[in-house]
Amino acid sequence: MANKIEQGTPGSGAAVKTARPVARKDMTRAQWVWKEMKRNKVAYLMIAPFLLLFLLFTVVPVLLSMVLSLTDFNMLQFPHWQGLKNYSRLFLGDEIFLIACKNTLVFAAITGPVSYFMSLLIAWFINELPPKIRAVITLIFYAPSISGQVYLIWQTLFSSDSYGWANGFLLNMGFITTPILWFQDADYVMPLCIIVALWTSLGTAFLAFIAGLQTIDRSLYEAGAVDGIRNRWQEFWYVTLPTMRPQLMFGAVLSITQSFGFGAVVTALCGFPSVDYAAHTIMHHLDDYGGQRYEIGYASAIAVVLFIIMLTCNLVVKKLLSKVGQ
Repeated sequence: MANKIEQGTPGSGAAVKTARPVARKDMTRAQWVWKEMKRNKVAYLMIAPFLLLFLLFTVVPVLLSMVLSLTDFNMLQFPHWQGLKNYSRLFLGDEIFLIACKNTLVFAAITGPVSYFMSLLIAWFINELPPKIRAVITLIFYAPSISGQVYLIWQTLFSSDSYGWANGFLLNMGFITTPILWFQDADYVMPLCIIVALWTSLGTAFLAFIAGLQTIDRSLYEAGAVDGIRNRWQEFWYVTLPTMRPQLMFGAVLSITQSFGFGAVVTALCGFPSVDYAAHTIMHHLDDYGGQRYEIGYASAIAVVLFIIMLTCNLVVKKLLSKVGQ
């Protein structure tokens, strides 16, 4: 045995073998984890600041919201436990919340996938350009997502009077006789907000896709050609996408987060609340009860529902992305 003393012949002297390090199978999981933590203590020390901030400002607020959602809390008095009453009120007695859910899901179902695939395809095409031209084109596409005046441009374009560009064009062409109240008409509010959201959607995920495309080893394409890949679309599906799985997942998370949290777009264009709640979202409902009425328990219930919806969508997207390139 490795840990036993080797028996020598009489008079030859017994040789003692050094015992081998204890294997993982000889330790409990807790012992093995503690050993690995001590071995990588420098790495854990380096990530400690981020981990502390993540726990303090992300994990703790989520857990606290789940607890507060079961209480009646107005920020002035101590929370009063009331169980699932907030959730029953939310789904059975709040018609505006149901409208907000419908609007949010419609908006997310359109802007999420469209912005995601648009970012990926545009990044793929831009990646084929020469470096200097690629840098300029990337800036042109990325600029709307960081411009603080983008809403002003769309408000001018769809101004409700005859001086708005859209109304002026339609009046001059004879398509309409009176100006259209674009952002005050329930029939136009949601489509316009979706268009503006797509216009500003080429943000961080777009840059992540470009960065991912830049890191692909070109020899993989040569190996793919040897294995039978014959066109660019096959290269894209069997080589590019599988290699970019980390960036694809990162972009998916950002797209989902952005599509479910688009309240700022509607507020900037249509005010709060929008006409006839035509573009009222879960984020608006959360801001209404949490930031204006100070019904923190009820607002926490809204936040928990939104969190569950977003988490479910992330899990579904992760499952779908795992099949890419297979």
